[in-house]
Order: sequence, then C-alpha cells, then structure tokens
Amino acid sequence: MSMSLDPGAVLVAVVEAGSFSGAAQRLGITKSAVSKRIALLEATLGVRLLQRTTRSLSLTEAGERFYAHASVAVEAMDQAERAATELQEQPRGRLRVVALMAFARLHLVPRLPQFAARYPEIRIDLVLDDHATRIAFNEYDVALRAGVLQDSTFIARKLAPLRSVVCASPGYLERHASPQRPQDLLAHDCFGYSYSTEATTWTFRRNGRSQSVDVTGSLQINNSEALCEVVLRGMGIARLPTFIAASHVAAGRLVALLPQYTMPSKDLHIVFAERTYLPQKIRVFIDFVVDAFGGEVAPWDLEG
Repeated sequence: MSMSLDPGAVLVAVVEAGSFSGAAQRLGITKSAVSKRIALLEATLGVRLLQRTTRSLSLTEAGERFYAHASVAVEAMDQAERAATELQEQPRGRLRVVALMAFARLHLVPRLPQFAARYPEIRIDLVLDDHATRIAFNEYDVALRAGVLQDSTFIARKLAPLRSVVCASPGYLERHASPQRPQDLLAHDCFGYSYSTEATTWTFRRNGRSQSVDVTGSLQINNSEALCEVVLRGMGIARLPTFIAASHVAAGRLVALLPQYTMPSKDLHIVFAERTYLPQKIRVFIDFVVDAFGGEVAPWDLEG
C-alpha cells in the first residue's frame, strides 16, 4: 500500500486539508475512499479520532494524540522516499547561494562552469554580499562565510583558513622606506577594509607573542578588490586577504611586508541549515566546494 493511502496518512491529510474533500483532492482518491479509510482506522484502534458534523471537523483527544505522532511518521516517510528516489535522478532545482564578494568572484565563479557541466539541471542563484552577518535560510540554501559563526542551529563545514598579509607596491616602496617592524607602519598611509572589526587595528604575531598597532590612513573601502587596486597603484599600504594578494605577490606586482610576522586568520566555512533530509542539489554543491577549497592550506596560498 502506498504511504499516501495508509489510513494514518489519510487522517493526516484530512487534518491538514481541513476536510474530507480536500484530503481526497490532495491524495488523488474519492471522498468516499477517504471516509472508508478513516472508519477502518477508528475501528482498528477502537477509538473515535474525528468529531464530524455537517459544518465542522475536529480531532478528539485521542485523535490529537494520534495525529501528533502520525504526522511525524508521514513526514519521515516522505523524506525517506525522496532520499531513495533521488539516487535515480540527476540533482536538479534552484540552488540559492550567498558568498563573500571578492572570494566568490575570484575563486568560486571561475569554477562554476565545471559545476554546471557536471550538474546541468541545477540552477544557481548566487548573491555576493560581504556585509550580511546573519544568514536567513528562508532566503538561501548555502552560504560561504568567514570567521566565528554565532548561530549553533546551522551546520558549518570548515574549509581553508583565510590568511591576511600587509602589502605595498614596488613603486610605493621606492618612495617610502619599507617597514621593518609593526610600529613602523605608524609612519605610513595605511588603508582599511570598512567591514572589518579591525580595520584600523592590525595584529602581528612572532615567536608566540602578539603585537597590535593602531594604524591611520586616508582611505577606507568596503570592497577588498578595490582596496587591492589602490595599493597596486602605489597609493599606500593595506592588509589584504591572500586569496586576493597571493597572485599579485607571486607576479611581483605587490610586496608582502613584514614577512617575519604572521597575522590572525579566519576559517572559511560552507554553512547550511540543519535538517533531517538534505536535498541532493545542496549535498553535491557542498561536496564540490569542499573538494575545491578544503584543506589545511588554501589553494591560492599554495599557488602563491
């Protein structure tokens, strides 16, 4: 017997539809078939589950108890059926993704053609947003986020660490002395990333000790790529994520300053809502991202 025609499932449909006729339409059977299955269920249990009048339909106390458990069982069976049948199907549907702007443009977007070729039935709706700190999973299926996650109801898979480095252009260093110690930055025009909680306080570590410097500068920008651009043009010094700076440092367009020091890093996570059944379109995207960006060392740091 199909789960949808099981008498318990029929009762759940009646309660959710609010009527026998509504349940019949939802289940694709006749109203009399719905009535017969409810009568069979009540006879089997030996209790009345529904109070029926010409104008209203309500659950008895026994019916309320039965429905509370039966609705969970019906949902679990529906999820089990979807999980099993998806194995026979190509992942499909709309996948809503929100990601860090510069990271997505430089590293995720170039890999999307590969994902699209592998899963042509998935339609990606990608939103680039650096400022959103809370993730609304009624709006998105998956998020790529950095740092500590506040909401424990989400599931977060750690990807690569996001490192930062202080950079200047060779042209800037021809005009200004290269800093040898963190405090030397006080004599330089240091640009900040507006959305960072440490836009003007840069922390350095060496030999297990930390040192913070309150830098000043003539410019703050809320986009990391734009921040990199002004540094490339020799305007000043900035702390940049290595997923942006590494290729420029490797090509000689930027110089990584204070190489004997490290800066605090944040972990990149792929985040999704906790749920009993995870749609296949989300699972395959998570696997794809983990394969591309997972590891103790980020791929751009290896390349750089």
